[in-house]
Amino acid sequence: MSIELLILISILASAYAMVSAKRMSALIGSFRLQSLLLFLLTFMEAVKGHYWGLYAVSFLILGIKVVGIPHFLFRMLREIKVNENLGFLINPQLSLVASLIFTYCAWLFAGQVFPAADTVFRAFATIAFSVLLTGMFIMIFRLKALAQIIGLLVMENGIFLLAAATSGGMPFIVEMAIFLDVFVSVIILGLFVYRINELFTGIDVDQLNRLRG
Repeated sequence: MSIELLILISILASAYAMVSAKRMSALIGSFRLQSLLLFLLTFMEAVKGHYWGLYAVSFLILGIKVVGIPHFLFRMLREIKVNENLGFLINPQLSLVASLIFTYCAWLFAGQVFPAADTVFRAFATIAFSVLLTGMFIMIFRLKALAQIIGLLVMENGIFLLAAATSGGMPFIVEMAIFLDVFVSVIILGLFVYRINELFTGIDVDQLNRLRG
């Protein structure tokens, strides 16, 4: 088994760890691990192909997703003194089962979309689709706003992997724009979380039902 495939399997395992996490700190830690693995994968591809753009992207992943955003989320978690329970619409055990089903469906879908692809490429596409769907699942089925922010970030990781699998990577300027959008989005969503916490003494988005007329 190649080291790239081993890293990809570890990225998928970190996605499973996120959907089965019961505490906010575990969810953030799993996201940091997934982003670190994504950094290693991107850096290895940069070294292999001598792409200066991929070097820049890999260190942006390290600086923003491995260091910056998790630090920001942990700090927010401490400052608003939120209950670390994620608020489940579907419990962690069923969430893990759903993620395994996502992976199986993604494997079938990748086989239909890329019928001539070899097993390694199909596995790459499958893991990318699975991470994307897992991020979407976290956004929908976790009630805490911080968890939904992480769901958005996991979806972006999946999109990045999918772009790398299908086209050999996005153009450098597009990647920079996506990183900027994600970083700004996290800051804005963080401010909303602070405001929600001030108004409702909690960050469970289910409490926003009070705003209905």
